[in-house]
Order: sequence, then C-alpha cells, then structure tokens
Amino acid sequence: MRMLKIMFLWSFCLSVCHGYRLLGLFPFHGKSHFVMFEQLMKGLARKGHQIDVISTFPLKKPYPNYTDIVKLTPPHVFVNNVSYEFMQVLLSANPVYSIATMAGNDICKHLENPAIQELARNPPKDPPYDAVLMEVFGAQCFAIFPYLWDVPLIAVSTTALYPWLPPLIAQPENLAFVPNNKNQKTWLSKLYFNYLTREQSEIIRKHFGPNLPGIRELETKIALMLINSHFALNGIQPKTPAAVDVGGLHIQDEDSTLQPELEEWINDSKDGFIYFTFGSMVMIETFPREFLNILYASLSKIAPIRVLMKIPNPEKLPPGVPKNIYMSPWMPQIKILKHPKIRAFITHGGLLGTLEAIAYGVPMIGIPLFADQFMNIDAYVARNIAVKLDLHKMTEKDMDRALNAILWDPIYKETVRNFSQIFLDRPLNALDTAIYWIEYVIKYGSNVLRSPAMDLTWWELSLLDVFAFLLFCAAIIIMTVVFIVNFLLKILNGNDHNSLHSKKNN
Repeated sequence: MRMLKIMFLWSFCLSVCHGYRLLGLFPFHGKSHFVMFEQLMKGLARKGHQIDVISTFPLKKPYPNYTDIVKLTPPHVFVNNVSYEFMQVLLSANPVYSIATMAGNDICKHLENPAIQELARNPPKDPPYDAVLMEVFGAQCFAIFPYLWDVPLIAVSTTALYPWLPPLIAQPENLAFVPNNKNQKTWLSKLYFNYLTREQSEIIRKHFGPNLPGIRELETKIALMLINSHFALNGIQPKTPAAVDVGGLHIQDEDSTLQPELEEWINDSKDGFIYFTFGSMVMIETFPREFLNILYASLSKIAPIRVLMKIPNPEKLPPGVPKNIYMSPWMPQIKILKHPKIRAFITHGGLLGTLEAIAYGVPMIGIPLFADQFMNIDAYVARNIAVKLDLHKMTEKDMDRALNAILWDPIYKETVRNFSQIFLDRPLNALDTAIYWIEYVIKYGSNVLRSPAMDLTWWELSLLDVFAFLLFCAAIIIMTVVFIVNFLLKILNGNDHNSLHSKKNN
C-alpha cells in the first residue's frame, strides 16, 4: 500500500511538477479556428503543463491546469450569426484584404486592453512562462509577447499555409508542385498582405515602446509552426523542420453525448441517415427560398433514409420541411460523424468538419460557400471522396444526382475509408506530435529548428549572388580568351606582313 502511494506521488510529480507554463494567444473570434486551439491547449494541460489562455471563447466548464486569464470581447459575433446576405458580402470582398484587416489589424487593437498590457509588462514569475503559442493568420502583432519575455514563439495555423506564412520559417515554396491557399496569386497576395499589415508595427510601438522591432522582424522569431495539414491532402512537399503537420489535431472525442431524443431518432433510422451542416457560423434558414425548395424536394425523395440538419433557428425555415428531417441548433458533430448508421455528410467544405468526415470514413457532398472551402472540396472531388455542387447554379436534378451517387455508388465509401487509413496511420497522432515538438523547442531553445535560410537575403536564397559571380567569371574568361586570340592574331598578322615586306625587298 505504501509503495502504491509512493508510485502515485512520483507519477503525479512527473506530470505536474515538471510541467511547463504556457500562454495561448488566440484573439481572433472565429469559432472554427478556436476548436483546434482548444484541443491543443487541453492536450497540453492533460500532460501536466500549466495553461493560460487569452481568447474570445472561454471554457464553459472548468478544466484541470487550464485557465482563461483574459476574456476578449469580439468586434463581431459570427457563431450562428452569418446570414446569406452577409455571406455574399464576404464573397465579394478580397479575402487577403479581409484577413489583413478584419482578422489582422482590427484584432491587434486588443493590445490596448489594460489586462493585456499589464500581462505584457508584468508576466507571472512563479513560475514564469516557458513559451507562447499564437495563431498565425492575420494578427501576428501578438508576437510582441514572447519577444518581451525572451521565450520561444510557437505558431499555429488552422489551415494549410497562406502565401505570407512560409517566409516566416523559410518554408520552401515552389508552385510547380507545392500548392497553397492562394495558388494563382501567390506573390501578389503576399505583397498585398504585408502592405496592409504594416500598420501593426505602429500599433505595437504605440502600446509597448517606440524602439521595438516592427511586425516583419517579430514574425521571423517563430521557433515552430504547427500546421493543420497532411501530405495525403496537401501533397508531397519539402518541409523545414520548423514546419510540422498536425492535420486533424482537433479530432478528439470528448465526453459530449447525444441528446436522448436525438440518440433515439438516430437509433430508429433503420436505413441510416445523412448529416447536413454549413458549419458554426452560417444560418441556412436565411438562404433563398429557391435553394431551400431544392433541399426540401431532393431530401424528401431519399426517405426512408433520414437527414439530420444543424439549423440555428429552425422556426425561421419556410413551411414544407420533409418528415425525414430532424433539426437542431447544435449537434455533437464528432459523435454524429463516427456513428455507424451515418451514410453521408453534406457540408460547406470547412476544413475542420471535412477532416472529421475523412477521419471517420464518411463520403461528402460539398456545397462551398467562401474562403478555402472551394479548394478543400476540389481536393476531395479529385480523390473521389466527395461530389461538388455549385450553390448558385444547382438544380433539383443536380442535388438528386449527387445524393444518388454518394448513397449508392460504393466507390465513394470505399475510397474515403482507404483514405482515412492513410490519413490516420502515423507514428504519433496529431495531438501527440504537436505536444512533442512544443516540448522539444522549449527544452532545446528557439533556434533548434531554425533554418539557416532565415539569415539570408532574397537574392542569396535565389542564388543571384552565385549566378552573378559565375557570370563575372565567365565574362573574365571570355575577355581573356578574346584578348589572347587578338594578341595571337596580331602576332601572326605582324609576321605575315614582315614576310611580305622581306620578299618585296629581295
């Protein structure tokens, strides 16, 4: 008994006494982004690390070793609050401009929050922070925290890398075979983003001191970047050690349960069911009546197969909802997608939800709405795990064909199951991989994964200095050869002239 107590205390000490203290900075108010951050921070907390978080999404229930130290007020509420009309505004806006301003410069205004300024100037000392984790999206201004405290900066990207992110860790770029979120306008997007976000330097200096480095220099202090990607989805590409794929990190089946009424409905679905959602923000009930009529007509035809729909305000739907549809403002998505009776997933193509579908082997019908959703669905269509529909052009026949294909053509189910195995077959799961490299950087320092390319200029990276030197050498050689040839020709011409002159004299 005494030995058991000693072993318990020893294991407790290993998990708690030697844990690190980490600060998570996630000020952007996108719920789908925070889903990934929450699971990462909870995973670190379960490992015994002390976690402090600044975000707009404080936990609803206490969690061991996890503390929300500052709750930010979002400038906009997106959760279950994006109408069809607002979505059209998002579509018409330049996505680089939106990220750089709405999700960038505007978010940096949180730095004026008194609690944040106090934390920056007087961080805890017992124990102090060992590292800072921060989203890299539009508001890299929060990199000032680890700079002031001289601790490693660990970046987290909820998507494959946008064009302005690879240079922050000297991640190799080659659009001949390495795609990104702005594949067709990479250089323009990068330059435009950097131009728009240059004011973040002034925001930092305004609140923390005039002599601090600018935003572009602070960005290069990143010691590790965790990326929500995977080679099976994003292709084979060269990677610097500081770029670590953790695609699917957020897929954690926690203690959430199905509501009793929903569980009974699913269990009574003898022919299975389809799950339909447009994510955490979009209100399907605000879509045009023509689109809703297509849904009503096509989904009613597949009965007795049932349809489970996430609808923020079901009472606002027009009349005529088919009897085989069950609606709710909230769904425990992981529990639903892993249920053995699910047949298909109708989705807008958000990365987190589609990764969950892939993990549990569920084929998809994709109706992309905005942002990276188009690229996501195109990638799944290319791999034969999804059917794509155009929101603005689809007809009832298009929806019928998509449903028939995804429900009755076995190729989609077989392909996504095989793809799921490739996606999940790893030495460590995504969360443990992220935790391993975070601890690695803290143990061995910010520069342990730093690429030497970070210390080179763009012309050195492009080998322009080498090419210039080689051209110079080639020019010298050519000039020397030309000089020697001309010199020899003069000698020969001189000898010929002397010979002719001698013959004339004789």
